[in-house]
Amino acid sequence: MTTTALVVDDEPQILMIIKFALETAGITVETASDGGRAWDKFTKKYYDLVVLDLMIPVISGISLAQRIRAMSDVPIIMITALSEESDRIKGLESGADDYITKPFSPKELTLRAQSLLRRSKALTSEVVTNGPLRVDMRQHKAFVFGVPVVLSSIERRFLEVLVQNLGEPVTYRELLNSVWETQDESGGKDMIKMTAYRLRGSLGPEGAALVQSVRSVGYMMPEL
Repeated sequence: MTTTALVVDDEPQILMIIKFALETAGITVETASDGGRAWDKFTKKYYDLVVLDLMIPVISGISLAQRIRAMSDVPIIMITALSEESDRIKGLESGADDYITKPFSPKELTLRAQSLLRRSKALTSEVVTNGPLRVDMRQHKAFVFGVPVVLSSIERRFLEVLVQNLGEPVTYRELLNSVWETQDESGGKDMIKMTAYRLRGSLGPEGAALVQSVRSVGYMMPEL
C-alpha cells in the first residue's frame, strides 16, 4: 500500500528538497504552501505522515498541528528556523511527534520520517484504508477523506464486517450472525438492506461505491 505524506512549507526550495528526499525513500508526497491549503487537503484525503513548517501563512504551523491532532493520530514532524527551546516545546505541545531545526539534513529528516512511520504502523495495524475510507477497528471509528463519520452501533458493526472481508462478498447469513448475532432469517434480508441503505447515506457520496449489494448473496466492499 502506498505511503503518502503531506508537506507544508511556504519556501518553494524547502518544499522541493523535502519532496525529493521523501520520494527517494519511496514515499508519495503532496505539498501545500500555506496552512489553509494544507488543511483543505488534509480534510479530503488520508495521509500517513505530515511534515510542516512552524512559520507558515494563513493557518500557523502550531494551529494546523492542533487541528490535525484533534481529528487524527497521523505522525507529524515540525520544521522551523527557530531554535529556542520554548518554540520546540510549543511545537511538541501542539501535537507534533518530532521536531527538526533548519538548516537540516534531508537524510536525517527521511530517517526520522521512516522511524515515525514504522512506529505508527505498529500502533495502527488494525487501521484499514480503502480509497477515501479509513476504519480504525480498535477504536471503532470511521473517516471518509479524513472527516469522522457518525454511525449507529449497527451501522458500525456492518461496516467493520465488510472491511474485515474486503473484496469478498459477505452473505446475508454471515451478516445476520456477525452484526445482529442471530441466525434467524425471518425478516433478516429486509433488515440488512435497510442497514446497508442507511450506512451508504452515513458515508456520504462515496457510500454507493463502498457498500455494494451482491445479488442473491449479500453485500461486499470492493477494493478501491
